[in-house]
Amino acid sequence: MNRDKVTLVGAGGRMGQEIADVLLGNPLLTLGAAIESEESPLLGLPVPSFPDLSYDADLGRGISRCEVGIDFSSPANLRSTVEGFVQAKKPLVIGTTGLTVADRDFVRDMGAHIPILWSPNMSLGVNLLAILSGQAARALEGFDAEILEIHHRHKKDAPSGTALFLGEAVASARKGSLSDLGVFVRHGLTGERDEGSIGVMALRGGDVPGDHTVFFLGPGERLELTHRAESREVFARGAVRAAAFLLGRPTGFYTMADVLLSGEGQGP
Repeated sequence: MNRDKVTLVGAGGRMGQEIADVLLGNPLLTLGAAIESEESPLLGLPVPSFPDLSYDADLGRGISRCEVGIDFSSPANLRSTVEGFVQAKKPLVIGTTGLTVADRDFVRDMGAHIPILWSPNMSLGVNLLAILSGQAARALEGFDAEILEIHHRHKKDAPSGTALFLGEAVASARKGSLSDLGVFVRHGLTGERDEGSIGVMALRGGDVPGDHTVFFLGPGERLELTHRAESREVFARGAVRAAAFLLGRPTGFYTMADVLLSGEGQGP
């Protein structure tokens, strides 16, 4: 069976290596190009999971060899990467985190040209957690909402994009926005909790791939919805499934919720 090829941007990073490992055994997709920055010490070296392929800095050459892309590089590379795929008219999955509002708007706008998917978290479970959190926020009117996330000590942004994603799901369900309702720091004599506020708190330490809990706290009871990632492989599997989902799709902006609800991209 012929497998469609993936251009993997940021192939030498932690997530890039996980995605390459997942592609090794995927029935639908395989790695066709491993792209790294021009400054990377990996350039020219073989990809561990695919020793016949070497890390390369030529994005255009990588795109020309493949049918779909996955980008897990950095926000600084986002626009040039997207523009490369738009020029080639090929679909792209973006798992890069730390994007600004302007970056996200740019990605959505590019859905007018190619099938493009972005999510702050590629885990299917996290995206289901966002859906369930929105449902709970609507059903539990008057309950206080708080979000707690834990990540490894090397994570550079806080709160995580996933925590903000969950906060936005809760805020939207309550006809508000996280920018207006979010509370990200509590210290000292803060006074009583503002009604309707959404606390988003970050813990950092160890090697935790990602834990997220959404609390709904009411009089005499509370509901806790939790997702725990045991390894980065869950994000890699989700990204590969998203890439398979995009193949053959019409132009448009997609999210992992579309992948989750479609039930497609899983392979035989």
